[in-house]
Amino acid sequence: MENATRNKVQEAITEGRVLVNGKQVKSNYRIKSCDLIQITFLRPPAPEMAPENIPIDIIYEDEDLMVVNKAPGMVVHPAFGNWTGTLANAILHHIGNDTDALDCSLLRPGIVHRLDKDTSGLIIIAKNPLALQRLARQFAQRQVEKVYHAIVWGVPEHVSGTIKTNIGRSNKNRKIMTVYPFEGIDGKHAVTDYTVVEDLRYFSLVSIKLHTGRTHQIRVHLQHIGHPILGDAVYGGTAMRTLAFSKSEGFVKNLLEIMPRQALHAQTLRFTQPLTNASLSFTAPLPGDMLDASLKIKTLLKDASPR
Repeated sequence: MENATRNKVQEAITEGRVLVNGKQVKSNYRIKSCDLIQITFLRPPAPEMAPENIPIDIIYEDEDLMVVNKAPGMVVHPAFGNWTGTLANAILHHIGNDTDALDCSLLRPGIVHRLDKDTSGLIIIAKNPLALQRLARQFAQRQVEKVYHAIVWGVPEHVSGTIKTNIGRSNKNRKIMTVYPFEGIDGKHAVTDYTVVEDLRYFSLVSIKLHTGRTHQIRVHLQHIGHPILGDAVYGGTAMRTLAFSKSEGFVKNLLEIMPRQALHAQTLRFTQPLTNASLSFTAPLPGDMLDASLKIKTLLKDASPR
């Protein structure tokens, strides 16, 4: 299977998408002569990557890398359902004649890490293979410091804390992630630090620092402690709630219209320039929708009287 990795094959076997003679088998099954192996692909072949003239907010650039402040709603790289209009397409257009420095046969040219479509904020883009390799090593060795800000439902009992669980795909819905016991056999270790930056009475602005990089880690962990991210439709952030002031239902509905995506922003990045070894640090201010939501909360709650 061209471009298949061991992990992807193991995942396909675990999910029952590899059949031998019409039956599911374990990954240690020894194939025999005349066995018929059937594989189900979840995604169709990808179209060829093409540069697209899409505006992007570049806050730093040198010969080896760029740091981009990604807007909410922008997909980072092509995938099923989003083959065009991605950050990767915009990168190819921006680099122009230097695209030979990147492997454009890949769907992630120069992309070292990723952000969810509806998460805004800072992302690093490598501009040549050596920078990509060395930046990937920094991420793998947890040498890159990433700090996020989020608006969450409620106020955590403790001003700061550490969330430690395993995270893996849900057995009920393979498209979403869920928590498992930290010392258990399911999922992978995930560790998240949080600090309450601002107590907004019924909401909080929190700062989050990751020690691991699991899929949807922040969103899953904040839901796990009972404080899902405002606007997060997948992990409990859009459920209507009755708050302890009059006309709260209308307030919540209006707030979710202002914040129709998860209120999560990658605010700070600190890492080492991969070729010069210079220390680099960048911060991106909260985007407009999160600022509007925060202002709405402060304004309305100021006038709300307790029941």
